[in-house]
This record gives sequence, C-alpha cells and structure tokens, in this order.
Amino acid sequence: MSTEIILKGQVLSFSRSPFDEGTPQDATQVSEAVAIQDGLVVGTGSLSDMQAQLPAAQLVDHGDKLIMAGFVDAHVHYPQTAIIASWGKRLIDWLNAYTFPEEMRFGERAYADEVANRYLDLTAANGTTTVCSFCTIHPESVDAIFSAAQTRGQRIVAGKTCMDRNAPDGLRDTPQTAYDDSDALIARWHGVDRLDYAITPRFSPTSTPEQLEAMGALWAKHPDCLMQTHLSEQVDEIAWVKSLFPQARDYLDTYEEFGLLGARGLYGHAIHLEERERHRLREFGAGLVHCPTSNTFIGSGLFDMNGLMAEGQRIGLATDTGGGSSFSMLRTMAAAYEIGQLRGTPLHATQLLWLATQGSAAALRLEDKVGNLAAGMEADLVVLDLASTPAIAQRTAQAQDLWEAVFATIMMGDDRAVAEVRIAGQVA
Repeated sequence: MSTEIILKGQVLSFSRSPFDEGTPQDATQVSEAVAIQDGLVVGTGSLSDMQAQLPAAQLVDHGDKLIMAGFVDAHVHYPQTAIIASWGKRLIDWLNAYTFPEEMRFGERAYADEVANRYLDLTAANGTTTVCSFCTIHPESVDAIFSAAQTRGQRIVAGKTCMDRNAPDGLRDTPQTAYDDSDALIARWHGVDRLDYAITPRFSPTSTPEQLEAMGALWAKHPDCLMQTHLSEQVDEIAWVKSLFPQARDYLDTYEEFGLLGARGLYGHAIHLEERERHRLREFGAGLVHCPTSNTFIGSGLFDMNGLMAEGQRIGLATDTGGGSSFSMLRTMAAAYEIGQLRGTPLHATQLLWLATQGSAAALRLEDKVGNLAAGMEADLVVLDLASTPAIAQRTAQAQDLWEAVFATIMMGDDRAVAEVRIAGQVA
C-alpha cells in the first residue's frame, strides 16, 4: 500500500550552490509544502499543487517551522562516541590516550551493536540522516553499524579501518587481512538497501606502504566504492608523514603513489595543503571534508573554505565525532562560521546549510539521492523550530527575513531545535 504524506511549513530546497556567483540566498527556494510518496520526494510547491498531485495524502502542518533535507555528516568515527569531549590532547596523543584503547573494545559484537545504536540515536536526535563513518579494524564493528542502519532504513557509508603499524597490539591488521576482510565486507554490504562501503586506510602513518598498496588494489577492484582517509590535519602529523615516507613529494603523494587518489576519494581535514596537493585534488574531483569543531578542539588549524571553494574543490562538512566535540551539525555549522570569521571570510546561513546537506552529499557522491528536497530524491528530512529556546525565540522575533532567523538557530541551536526527523519518509 502506498504511503503518501504532505508536510506544510517553510520548505527549503537548493537550485544551485550558494558558493557560485550571485547572492547566496538566491541559490535557494522556499515553498509551502513538500509531497512524499513511498519514501521519495514527489515535489515541492504550494499546498494546493502538492494536494493535487497526492489527493489522498496525510497532511502534517508544521506551521512556520523550517523543513529541509536531513543533515549529511561526511566524516565521523562512530566507535569514538563514548570518548567524545575528552580533555587536552592533540592528534597523536588523542589517538594513543583515548581512541586506541576504546577501539580495542569493538571486537566484541555486543559492545559494537550497543555503541552503533546509541550513535545513530544521538545523530538522529540532532537532525542527521546520513553519515560516513570510520569503523575499527574489527569486521564486527562494520557489521554493527550497517545492521543498525539497515534496521532503521537509513542511508549510511562506512568501512573497516585498516592499520598495520604505529598502533597497539590487538589493533593492527596486515596488508593481506586488511584486503581480505574489506573485500568480504564489500561483498556482504555494499549496495545493499541504502548501504555503501568506503575502503578505509586510517591515514598514512598507521599503514605501511605494503598496506596502502593493497588498499589501492582493492579500490581498483571496486571502483564504485568510496575511499576515505585523513590528510594534512596537523603540522606535526605532516612532519611525521615526511619522516615515514621520505621519498614522497608531499602528504597526498603517500596516497597517490598507491592508487588512493580519485574522484570517489574522501580526505578528512585537508587544512595544511601544499599547492601541488590542491591542484591534484581539484584535478581528480576528490572530496575534502571540513571538520571545524574537531579542528578547534584538538588545535589543528583553520580550514581555507573560501580559497578552496574558489578553486573549484568539492567540499563537505562533518562533526568528526569524537575528535569533534558535538554530534550536532548545527554546532558544526556554527564552528565553520567562526573559523570563517577568523580567516576574514564569514559564511552566509545558506552556505552553511548547503555544506551540511548538498555539499556533504556531493562529497559522498550521493547528491542525486540525499541532501536536497527535489522530485525523485530520498525523503530524508529535518524540521527545525526557529524559536526552540527563549534566547533564540527573542532573536527570531527581531529577524528581518528568514535568513536572520535561520542564522540564530545555527549559532545557538541544539537538539531542541529539531522538531521532527524523517528517514525515507518515516518519522525517526
């Protein structure tokens, strides 16, 4: 039996990137209603037009709340859920003190299931409907997050993290086991329902050249998979990479040499890029992922959003939990604004919302499926209350237009602003 729903409110969709030439807000359309049938968007427009298309649809009236595509978080570590907001470390010390001890626990399937479900509960409560996650070296950790997402009908990208050096005993694989385990997981999960696999070498310092070569061979075998890793997050990390790969031209070259640079590649952080790296990333159309709360929390640096966008880079936005300090994409957008201010290039509210939806979806090569409200797109939505707290409500009351009101929720909002979340048209 067909499921038909019409949501009424302030329905936001994008007609282009607000980073393109022109006024950012002109990249958006605000309609009165969105029509949904069997988990897909039928269209947006006036209520009467939507009811003409789906005359038997249930009407859900959200008043003046903002209805938009659910948030897309393009770089997370779901196994770090329990250690989010741990004090005082920079990248390498963070991994050794917090991350690696916690990730050791994910060989136990029951624990991985518990954290996977807790993580998806927390992110859904914050309006996030699609995530791209690193797992641990344990295949059980991948099975756990995919099983949890499959039960919820949720679109997700994930992959087994591969590491064969510079990690504790019990948290290393080998080039061959990394290849074999990942290959088996791809066969089990990739393309099933709304699930996609990402080949996942953690980063160059924790993979030998032999393992990076194996991951490049695996990606060549499965070119429709994404490949996710980290790139140029901190200055001392880059120095470490240079010491481990003395023949490499730069950090990116440690991936490029082994076939790990491509259009379906995702490179988290990308803060301290050299000119050659920027050129090659743009040439391949690779995805860069900005993780602002993480970059400030562990002291990594200030991402060059405007400069990279002006070059034509493909950029998404992410919480990077648990190095990032929040599960909320609203807080992540606020941090991206603050970093833009520190660089002298503040972002408009429309640009922030686009990064958290269409921008991230495009980085994941999913822009034809999620991240916008348009006919044929999957009906993953979030409904935002633009007066969710007294502090936000009093600011919204003074707003001269929708964008002032939206900006107040971006800067001060949290999970209380999330009035409803729908995944494939169903209330989450």
